[in-house]
Amino acid sequence: MKKNIYISLLGLLTLITALQVKAQLGPLSAQYFQNFYLANPAMAGIDQGLEASLSYRSQWSKIPGAPQQQVFTLNYGENRTGWGINLYLDRAGLQRQLRALASYAYHLPISMDQTLHFGLSVGLSQQRLSMEDIQGDPNDVAAHRYNQREAYLDGDFGIAYTHKSFKLEATLPNLDRLLRNRQARGMVDIATFYTAASHRFDLVADKSLQMEPKIAYRGVKGFDGIVDVGTALWFEDGQLMLTALYHSSKSTSFGLGMNLKTGYRVLASYTTQTSALRNYTNGSFELSLGIHFGK
Repeated sequence: MKKNIYISLLGLLTLITALQVKAQLGPLSAQYFQNFYLANPAMAGIDQGLEASLSYRSQWSKIPGAPQQQVFTLNYGENRTGWGINLYLDRAGLQRQLRALASYAYHLPISMDQTLHFGLSVGLSQQRLSMEDIQGDPNDVAAHRYNQREAYLDGDFGIAYTHKSFKLEATLPNLDRLLRNRQARGMVDIATFYTAASHRFDLVADKSLQMEPKIAYRGVKGFDGIVDVGTALWFEDGQLMLTALYHSSKSTSFGLGMNLKTGYRVLASYTTQTSALRNYTNGSFELSLGIHFGK
């Protein structure tokens, strides 16, 4: 019986490790059209006032110990500066990863309608095993040694250019791995850079219908880069949003969102599974909630 438990646990860990690479190929959908700060620290405080957001994503619900991600962001903008806080919690099998970052952004106007944005996030990352979920010897030396590892300094750097409703941005994530040439620690962490361009324009004169096409390119260490192409349609003066994105990893994301004038924001989205895993499990569901105080 005990042998079977260890075999099952080993199989689950092997599966989670293999699939975790695929998980990193799909960031939160909210970063594309709603919460740009999720992907780029330069976007902290781009909208004047205070904004808070909470996102939750569940993947592969058919698999025990399937990955889950929870992200809380808080950012504030005043004049040319922005500040932010990012808290990430990733769960996959026995693995837990916490990433806590503080951000500073500077927004430099270069003309009446054009602005350059620079942002830096700095904080700590830490990985742990969930000891209460281990089906075996709770005094396992290897597990305790793993949990004795210290948290390490980490961060992200981003830049962006905006011209009215046009956005061009680029991000270097996971600066600890990039600057020190470190291998991923525990959980697979292979994002190397992110760049995106989008433009929002009116389809009708009264602005009751708008479209925002977007193209993004994500670098992934050890894999071909991933292209994301899609669009958002905005109805009711920008309060209702429909999104669709195709990813070159052969998956598709669909979303329904609301950006209410009262400051509340909601986004529900579903991403289909990549072609390599479609026969084994389903895709991922994401829910994001936010509120904005200010202009």
